[in-house]
Amino acid sequence: MSTQSRMDRVSVTTIRNMKEKGEKITMLTAYDYPTALALDQCGVEMLLVGDSLGMVVLGYDSTLPVTMEDMIHHTKAVSRGASSSMVISDLPFLSYHCSVDEAVWNAGRLMQEGAQGVKLEGGRENAETVRRICLAGIPVVAHLGLTPQSVHQLGGYRVQGKDQGAAERMIDDAKILEEAGAFAVVLECIPSSLGKAITESVSIPTIGIGAGPDCDGQVLVIHDILGLYERFTPKFVKQYSALNKSIRRSVKKFMQEVKEGSFPDENHSFR
Repeated sequence: MSTQSRMDRVSVTTIRNMKEKGEKITMLTAYDYPTALALDQCGVEMLLVGDSLGMVVLGYDSTLPVTMEDMIHHTKAVSRGASSSMVISDLPFLSYHCSVDEAVWNAGRLMQEGAQGVKLEGGRENAETVRRICLAGIPVVAHLGLTPQSVHQLGGYRVQGKDQGAAERMIDDAKILEEAGAFAVVLECIPSSLGKAITESVSIPTIGIGAGPDCDGQVLVIHDILGLYERFTPKFVKQYSALNKSIRRSVKKFMQEVKEGSFPDENHSFR
């Protein structure tokens, strides 16, 4: 169990120092209190309240239907369970696209509910938004490569930055977002060589998800690594458990014992 106090919570400075020292950064998604508590106790540096909750928790086909209200609800729960990890919350679709003022307001709402930073997708087109959010005192994680909120524009869930022009633009985007104030950048579903190039081109940490081993850290969806989400498993996911199978075994055993009358027995009843 972590012995850190809230005063020792992982911060922007912690994450920057880890890159400088060559220490790998771990990030996992969390959407509820018990998961956040468990990951916090393990010492995961960053917990992402991702809009991926739309798919793995709420059952949508994409992240697009996720609302600010959804993100606030889950950010509250995660922040109650995380006392040491840094909590980063996604700004969902349309929460930062209409105006910079609206983006700052929505980022502030997530901070008021317990986040220590926000993440938003997109490159140079969002540089001014990143700059203004940072000026409000809100840490920002950028997100390049496969950006799920733009999945229809990208033509589906495909590897990005495969040709030289796209790769060079992404490297420039990372530099522009760093200059705008982002303290880290998530790189999703890009060639390993590009992940390495971006990591070497910026001074802020890179967090990879399908971006190769040379990024400063790695992030995955908790439901994916635990085998809780079986509808689709991306190539870059490694499953460390198969909890869905364990859940089904336990539920079937419970049903069997109830139907045959062996549960509850004397040990599970009051005299």
